[in-house]
Amino acid sequence: MNTENTGSASALIDQRIAELADWRGETLAHVRALIHQAVPNVVEEWKWRGVPVWSCGGILCTGETYKSAVKLTFAKGAALDDPAGLFNASLEGNTRRAIDVHEGERLDEAAFKALILSAVALNGSKKRA
Repeated sequence: MNTENTGSASALIDQRIAELADWRGETLAHVRALIHQAVPNVVEEWKWRGVPVWSCGGILCTGETYKSAVKLTFAKGAALDDPAGLFNASLEGNTRRAIDVHEGERLDEAAFKALILSAVALNGSKKRA
């Protein structure tokens, strides 16, 4: 069954969070909740053999989990203003930017939601251009 763009993506993300059963799962669940608060109509996808993706008019960000970090990669992050300085990874590229959240770190919720909304606006502006 192809789960790349189906309704089962949300269930697969739920499963990933449950499987992690540690700070990474808690972080991924928290970030997911913040994304849904910022963009209630966000689309959840499951791509690249197991990466949660949140989209609205295009990819907003991905939520990859590694041993020492939860990496939130913004597909067009280089084009977004980041006044709070959340981006701390993948800074060398011309397109993507990422936020690596490590165990014990707290994400600035308001700044993160602002980045998500900026990504939505950027995706919308590209469609009108």
